[in-house]
Amino acid sequence: MKRLKYALCGLMVLLLTGCGQTVVETLKVSEKPCANAIGKGKTIVILPFADYTYADSLAAAHRRDMAITESLTDRLVDQGFSLPIQEDVFDYMVDQSIISLVAYEQNNSVSLNNELSGEWSDLMKDQIRGYIAEQQTQRDNQLAASPGTHGLNEQTVAKLGRKFRADYIVRGRILEFKTRQEHTWAPWKRGILPFISGTTSQIAFGFADTDQYDNMNNMIAGGTWGGIIGHNVNGPWDPTDGGDNILGISGSQDANTILWGAVGAALGQQAKNSGDVDQAVVQMRIWIQEASTGNVVWTNRVDVKVSPQTVMADKQYDVLFDQAIEKAVTTLIDNFVTTAF
Repeated sequence: MKRLKYALCGLMVLLLTGCGQTVVETLKVSEKPCANAIGKGKTIVILPFADYTYADSLAAAHRRDMAITESLTDRLVDQGFSLPIQEDVFDYMVDQSIISLVAYEQNNSVSLNNELSGEWSDLMKDQIRGYIAEQQTQRDNQLAASPGTHGLNEQTVAKLGRKFRADYIVRGRILEFKTRQEHTWAPWKRGILPFISGTTSQIAFGFADTDQYDNMNNMIAGGTWGGIIGHNVNGPWDPTDGGDNILGISGSQDANTILWGAVGAALGQQAKNSGDVDQAVVQMRIWIQEASTGNVVWTNRVDVKVSPQTVMADKQYDVLFDQAIEKAVTTLIDNFVTTAF
């Protein structure tokens, strides 16, 4: 009775102390740059990156550019550079017709076109069609360009430099920004069952052309392993007592082989739906130009692939891409400050 009382008291204490919230705080630039930082006293302007990836939408392309720009800003500030506010740079480029907002707004008509197939009244659909036509007319009268895919001459670069009193201009292009499955057979990444079933299946049958063949390969591989185990393990039927009858077979060793083969095939089928190791791939190039002359003082390209270290790690896409972007930008900026000055 006393033990139950102590257990209840401990549970009550745990519930009371468990109230509250879990806060995760991450400050990207934690320290003030030192007095002899490489960028001390210099101003640098970051222009929108050209996106040459297969974007699912223009809005997503804008968010990718924003994520890269934010990480790039943190790393440059950490090196002592001063930067103008990014929205001010963006607005100035739009006002000077260097870039256009049209590319970021085109996806609005896609959603409006989708509404035309909805259960709206004819009068409402006429209003939607009129609004789409009005948007199209406005776009036809403006400069259309994909996000960031614009060329700049020396005069435009110098103009940007004078406007923001900048020493350098940062430009870049996003070459890859996608997810894929990491090609790995490490059991601590894929899991035990996918490792056993997948390796034997691929050795025996090679690469599967379709999901159905892949599923069959895993089932056959699992059934083979199960049959081997059942043939050599005394259970659940013991060969010493004559065994029970299963599917008309009275030999207990054969019964074990059938049972474990079926179990292995079922586990192989389950393994087909698991064992994925998501990987975020980010590839980009950065150019840095002198604002006064437009001369390129440095350029480099980086390719980063990030995947969970184990099956217990966080595999959400935002975490993987955040780490890939931060690693790519940090590597490029470290190379810039060590080789360009």
